[in-house]
Amino acid sequence: MNKIETKPPVDNVDARAGIGFFGLLQRFDRVILVLLVGLALLALLNPTQLSDSIMFMAKALVSLAPFIILSVGMTAYVNATGADNLIAKAFQGNKAIMIVFAALMGVLSPFCSCGVIPLIAALLGMGVPLSAVMAFWLASPLMDPSMMILTIGALGFEFAMAKLIIAAAIGSFGGFTILFLETRGILKNPLREGVGNGGCGSAHVRNPEKVIWKFWGEPSRISKFSKSARSNLFFLGKWLTLAFFLESLMLAYIPAENIVALVGGGDFASIALATLAGVPAYLNGYAALPLVAGLMEQGMSSGAGMAFLIGGGVTSIPAAMAVWALARFPVFVAYIFLSLAGAFSAGMLFQAWTIL
Repeated sequence: MNKIETKPPVDNVDARAGIGFFGLLQRFDRVILVLLVGLALLALLNPTQLSDSIMFMAKALVSLAPFIILSVGMTAYVNATGADNLIAKAFQGNKAIMIVFAALMGVLSPFCSCGVIPLIAALLGMGVPLSAVMAFWLASPLMDPSMMILTIGALGFEFAMAKLIIAAAIGSFGGFTILFLETRGILKNPLREGVGNGGCGSAHVRNPEKVIWKFWGEPSRISKFSKSARSNLFFLGKWLTLAFFLESLMLAYIPAENIVALVGGGDFASIALATLAGVPAYLNGYAALPLVAGLMEQGMSSGAGMAFLIGGGVTSIPAAMAVWALARFPVFVAYIFLSLAGAFSAGMLFQAWTIL
């Protein structure tokens, strides 16, 4: 009888080795990878600046730690109680009231410009008017409770309150603009073919989880709180560390007079430049805060800083790509126009407020 040849079992180490270098890179967190590569390059090129940057990052993280802890705890509490599902109530009733309420819910929801896309697809697929959805869509990436806390820590209470008001105002302005267009038969069928139809999490919106404010009596919700806290702490930690690293390099290598020359005047041109600069340069809402704080310390005007945060928060390249994939071209154009117009107007108004 011929023997059946069998291959020896593959050793786990060999299996891992078979992944290859690039396979390992794909599995590694990209933000941490960028940070490590940056530190390694700095160690080779300028060891003195490496120690300065590490000290800068450590001091910045320690000073912001109370705000980070409060932000993480608040987000985890909202997720564990199911309070985030109250968003569904923003899309019921009179359209005008719906728009304002949707904008207010947007500044309370814990969604970034990309993370809000599945919810937007679900709402539009369910037939929710685009005007109300746009109000939420524009306001949501700009502010949330944890962002508010971190903005106070990085840029001060006045700046944070102004950004909160601006976020709700831009959402409402966008919603009413779309409502005006809707009443004239424009922007019908906002979703691309094959997108929506009640998918992308719409069941979660249709059947929201019951809100339980005292969640600690349920093990599943305690687990949800713990998981949310860990994931958000890791998310904030890695992005803020990278942001502080970039800020340390910016302070070391970019002359302050260059910043002042470009975006320090607070005039039409500098605020317009800051608005457009947010599209390619924006990292995310949390990482942008220390970067803008550093730029303002070097001479960036308050209005330009606000325009950068607002414009970049909604129109960053990843967010724009997500909107392009989701919505028809006229809706995409309206989204970009309303975002940039709102950011520029916010910058001009906030600059005027600061010099009064």
